[in-house]
Amino acid sequence: MIRIATIGTSRITYQFVDAMDQVPQVALAGVYSRSPETAQKAATAFGADVTWTDLDTMLGSDDVDAVYVASPNGAHYEQALRAIDAGKHVFLEKPAVPTAAEFSALLDTAAEHGVVIFEGMRNAYDPGTSALRSLLPDLGQIRRASLAYSQRSSRYDLVLAGQSVNIFDPKLAGGALYDIGVYCVSMMVDLFGAPQSVSAAKLTVGSGVDGAGAVLARYPGMVVDLSYSKITASDRPCEIQGELATLTFDRIAAPRELVVTYLDGKSESQKIDLSPANMAFEIKLFAELVAGGDPTPDQQRTLHTLETIDAIHAAMI
Repeated sequence: MIRIATIGTSRITYQFVDAMDQVPQVALAGVYSRSPETAQKAATAFGADVTWTDLDTMLGSDDVDAVYVASPNGAHYEQALRAIDAGKHVFLEKPAVPTAAEFSALLDTAAEHGVVIFEGMRNAYDPGTSALRSLLPDLGQIRRASLAYSQRSSRYDLVLAGQSVNIFDPKLAGGALYDIGVYCVSMMVDLFGAPQSVSAAKLTVGSGVDGAGAVLARYPGMVVDLSYSKITASDRPCEIQGELATLTFDRIAAPRELVVTYLDGKSESQKIDLSPANMAFEIKLFAELVAGGDPTPDQQRTLHTLETIDAIHAAMI
């Protein structure tokens, strides 16, 4: 049994703990928050008996085997490093950390301490993505792909009102690319590898971070465009175009409806009969890695995704 303590008490942590119930190899060790009231509120909701308000005390507990880090993005690196130094396995909510250099440093430190570091990129482990990947050979030579995720944040109204919000705070590595654009970048890297080059543009909100953006990634014989936004909403499907057929799918974070349309107009559809809450798959894999599995493929995908995000930031206009 892997006993996991949580860092962060936002909505995603509640979803994570709920998904843990579907994975018998893990159990909740307790809840950390700097605020006693916030920690107790979350612990009550989770049915946890233990809370901490001091991170070192939590990391020093013999009753904790691993930590789930779902604090603001900008805090991930320091908290993960402290957890690794304490001999704990680390499950990082996406994005793992803001930069590839930070993730490389965590990989080196984790190897020195013999612990696992893992990013929970839920669409990478979703059965819908596996089904999508299996259909790619039917498309022939792939020439174009368009991956999109636009979901207006309920907290954007607070930004418009001049308030400070973590997810839109540049000091905490907030913004649309890190929060939801990362799903598009990760899937692109997962399916096609790292691009040769990128160009990019962003729309900046009042807090100074990107509220929306677009990326054009170039590969040998193929181009991929990425579109993401936290200030507008869209139900536009994603699309992968090959010389023999085109694959469309509904949601990049959790593909559920896949359609392959051939040149003669005939089409084949596939529905993935699963709940939208798909975090259990990544938790199950984390448990398998802690038990002795090889984390290298997943870590390399995360590293290449962050390298691509670094390139996007450098190219951003």
